Amino acid sequence: MIMEYTGRHTTVTPNLKAQAQTAMERIGRVTGCTQAHVILTEDKYRTIAEVTLQCRNGSIVAKCATANDMERALHDALMKLEAQAVKQKDRAASMRARGGDIRTLAAVA
Repeated sequence: MIMEYTGRHTTVTPNLKAQAQTAMERIGRVTGCTQAHVILTEDKYRTIAEVTLQCRNGSIVAKCATANDMERALHDALMKLEAQAVKQKDRAASMRARGGDIRTLAAVA
């Protein structure tokens, strides 16, 4: 999977990259996604982690903001993204079981 990292008003440490890489490996087993973009932003009193995942059927975006810790914000965003990926996979499986078209799933979601 191709990973891109962007740090806005912060540096992306190797620890944050390793955390994102291990989570993306886990998410990659669930979906057939090819590209991920991790954006880490530090504002005045909060930290924001945004993860965008590009898949065949479209993109999945998860964003999480916390008050103190960048690692916690990234962890929460990755867990949210994993839940969304599992939900999208289950929807696609149920669409196939009912005989629907998977491409309409992206338009519905």
